[in-house]
Amino acid sequence: MRRGIAATALVASLALAATACGGDGDSDSESGGPVTITYWDTSNATNEAPTYKALVKEFEAANKDVKVNFVNVPFDQAQNKFDTAAGSKGAPDVLRSEVGWTPAFAKKGFFLPLDGTEALAEQDKFQPNLIEQAKYEGKTYGVPLVTDTLAFVYNKELFEKAGVEAPKTWDDLKKAAATIKDKTGADGFWGSTAGYYGQPFLFGEGTDTVDAEGKKVTVNSPEAKKAYATWLSLFDGKGLHKADTTADAYAHIQEAFVSGKVASIVQGPWEITNFYKGTAFKDKSNLGIATVPAGSTGKAGAPTGGHNLSVYAGSGKAQQEASLKLVKFMTSAKSQETIALKNSTLPTRDDAYTDKVKADPGIAGYQTVLPAAQPRPALPEYGSLWAPLDEQLPQIAGGKKSLDEGLGDAEAAIAKLVPDFSK
Repeated sequence: MRRGIAATALVASLALAATACGGDGDSDSESGGPVTITYWDTSNATNEAPTYKALVKEFEAANKDVKVNFVNVPFDQAQNKFDTAAGSKGAPDVLRSEVGWTPAFAKKGFFLPLDGTEALAEQDKFQPNLIEQAKYEGKTYGVPLVTDTLAFVYNKELFEKAGVEAPKTWDDLKKAAATIKDKTGADGFWGSTAGYYGQPFLFGEGTDTVDAEGKKVTVNSPEAKKAYATWLSLFDGKGLHKADTTADAYAHIQEAFVSGKVASIVQGPWEITNFYKGTAFKDKSNLGIATVPAGSTGKAGAPTGGHNLSVYAGSGKAQQEASLKLVKFMTSAKSQETIALKNSTLPTRDDAYTDKVKADPGIAGYQTVLPAAQPRPALPEYGSLWAPLDEQLPQIAGGKKSLDEGLGDAEAAIAKLVPDFSK
């Protein structure tokens, strides 16, 4: 799950328009020259893309018969752009696909099954649950490149000054936040109103937005109401920052945390690099990372996110073969180690967690919370289910709608996305 990609739509459009995409047949190989493939990278243009671009150059140096057009596409635009391009047979040969997109595009026939190919030659090296997330109807359509989940991240110095520890439950967090406010003057916690960040509250009550196996929308169930009531309570109280319902809420929360104005937030490893740029974490060891607090069931967990590399089914044979080589290279243990060291992101294979990688306290910390991460159900529409919550939760938190009204509206919107599900 990635957010806040800094790139303008104009620049992205010009870059995409100027780049040859897949599905053009084998013209390069037939002319005797190198096979040209296009790779859409959806990582942060400033903090992450340079690492991927450098690896592509390394791949080209080792594979003179392949030329790669590397294009960084803003994450928040990439899904729609690929959907449009694939539908017109003009998609890139390789896509850095968010894990939620993978089954959705596989269902449409846009991705090439990778089972038995060079790209998955080392399948047993990858964490099994991440391979499972890349499957649709028994076939694998992506190779895990990076993974992530949400964690409770905190300022160790402020917690120590207040004499409190990382909370085990949301009630513990409320008490800790009040103490932090009293002892340090900083707010203890600032929560998010985005749908994705509400998932740990649902998991803590043993539920989700939908029951994929039972084919039922559960976002308005008694368990979900209890979960969101807990979420809502964390915007009101001593040391609990009020809800930010503006379009810039994500940036506001992040800035307050890295500057030491807020002692804790819930956040993913994609922000590790930015944490370290803040005044509060010039000493990297001041960054505390723990599993998100548990709900009333005693369960604690957050959604598993990340990105796969997938190959376009509409590309020519030569392009697909070259793409499989690229995917294997980019997801190798050596490449994943490089990506982790440069970008502070989490590898998807255990042999990439080298001593050098684990020396980064951010990566080492997030690795400890990965076991509590909850895999997404094999539902192509699952990644789209947060959009209705992105609309309703800010209205609930801002007092424009009651909890019952907002969740009822979210239920109606989600039911339209999965029309064969009951309420």
